[in-house]
Amino acid sequence: KVIVTFPPGGTPDIYGRILAQELSNLWKQPVLVENKPGASGNIGTEIVAKAAPDGYTMLLTSSGHASLPSVMKSLPYDPVKDFAPVTLAARSVGFVLVVHPSVPARSVKELIALAKSQPGKLSYGSTGVGAVVHLATEAFNTMAGTQIAHVPYKGTAGAIMDIMTGRIDMFIMVGTLAIEHIRSGKLRALGITGETRWNQLPEVPTIAEAGLKGYSYVVWYGLWFPAGTPNEYITRIRSEVVRALDDPETKKVFADQGFVGVGSTPQEFSKTIVDDIEFHRRLVKQIGLAPQ
Repeated sequence: KVIVTFPPGGTPDIYGRILAQELSNLWKQPVLVENKPGASGNIGTEIVAKAAPDGYTMLLTSSGHASLPSVMKSLPYDPVKDFAPVTLAARSVGFVLVVHPSVPARSVKELIALAKSQPGKLSYGSTGVGAVVHLATEAFNTMAGTQIAHVPYKGTAGAIMDIMTGRIDMFIMVGTLAIEHIRSGKLRALGITGETRWNQLPEVPTIAEAGLKGYSYVVWYGLWFPAGTPNEYITRIRSEVVRALDDPETKKVFADQGFVGVGSTPQEFSKTIVDDIEFHRRLVKQIGLAPQ
């Protein structure tokens, strides 16, 4: 079974079910998806941390696995020691940095210059303190030397409503949610937070190429076993997941959602996790965010 730390219908759930179906087809036996949302993913993650390392229980969760240790005072598991990384399954093409049309900036460079000329006057929305959108935008603030003010919301809907009406100036948002508003002219896209341009918005540069060199912030999804799972199981599952990711239909669904399949080795994935944990620890310290 695959424990997905998000509710049914969301992007991670879609990925989990696609991979589960592909693995079921390959193995000729059912691979079940169990949704265990709640507590920022901690509920499902803890279940896998305490599961028997027999190769029958996997965790599918997001890069929040690497940011949570920095924004929460304590976790019911160790994000590194209690798990055996299998593969980084998919990586986002990035969020889209959008501004309301009333904001005079028409590029990332102009936005940075505008924000520096009016410290604290411009505002940005997030889906909550410590959420990936908050951290992605504070990484932008830190690297750009700007003071764009944070306005946290309880979810995406409120932030979208307020960026659409101009109550906030800027929002780093999921591309699939932004694209319709960008194409209609209701929002202006200035940059992609990923390392490459998104094929759905090819005219929008990455933030790095648009003037903030070195900037990148993407969400990823990976698979883990409980620590102690035999290497032969890890190797086999990783190999089968790579085969599943090569399926044209899987690639299309991932692309439509703004993600690309990766299928990294366990060693590569382990390095990604450790590096991301350290990146977020430094960022949280820089912005003075107290763990909750």
